[in-house]
Amino acid sequence: FDPARLERLDRHFAGYVDDGRLAGWELALTRHDSVVHTSSYGWRDREAEVPVDGKTVWRIASMTKPITAVAAMSLWEEGAFELTDPISRWLPEFAQPQVYVKGNHLNPFTAPSQEPIRVWHLLSHASGLSAGFMYTHVVDHLYRAAGYEWGAPPGSTLADCVRDWAALPLRFEPGTAWGYGVSTDVLGRLLEVVTGKTLDEVFTERVLRPLGMDDTGFFAEGPRADRLPAVYQRDPATGGALRNDAMSQSGRVMPTVLSGGGGLVSTLDDYT
Repeated sequence: FDPARLERLDRHFAGYVDDGRLAGWELALTRHDSVVHTSSYGWRDREAEVPVDGKTVWRIASMTKPITAVAAMSLWEEGAFELTDPISRWLPEFAQPQVYVKGNHLNPFTAPSQEPIRVWHLLSHASGLSAGFMYTHVVDHLYRAAGYEWGAPPGSTLADCVRDWAALPLRFEPGTAWGYGVSTDVLGRLLEVVTGKTLDEVFTERVLRPLGMDDTGFFAEGPRADRLPAVYQRDPATGGALRNDAMSQSGRVMPTVLSGGGGLVSTLDDYT
């Protein structure tokens, strides 16, 4: 690796902080089993002038998905399920899925699915499940109408969410297309049922503890919570980073929905 070109990478992203688009960032570049470059720049809390450092506990959002997949595949290795098994074996609410055919969100037409959702469909986003934040399909609107856009109805558990999603139509026949959505969250619930444990326990036993990922979990408490960065969103007027203190509270308490699709916090060192 050329140090001058690695510096170019850092300089590029530093420009996002210097022009106000980001408060701060941290990156790692890996090749095979080696970390070949790490760097950080800017602020964990810009207003308090607390810099990003290697102890920053990031909200890792959809980077949670590979951890759910690793936990699932460890159970597969032990013979807990086959990848071709219908998920209704553990989640009976998916026994008779309906597929969207035509119509708008006020009057959608559906038909019974000809293929069950199988475990591999969840792992590869081929299940037909969608998400409210996608804004690409009539089914996405139905998720939003049910209370699922960026989160879930207050007080919901993962089991509640999965039951609600099972009652909504699929975007397509399982296994016939690719569509981003809540598949990995449903996979997380399947792991709970298979093991008889909560998803945080599954993660701890199968991934986090064996790998020494002590700074990773569904929330950060005590001194670790102080290492969470403030959350910033794009200011539509200036294009710069605008602090959002309400969103900054996420990751500080145990969520009611243990999201295998996007719920963890972690450090860069833990994740690599």
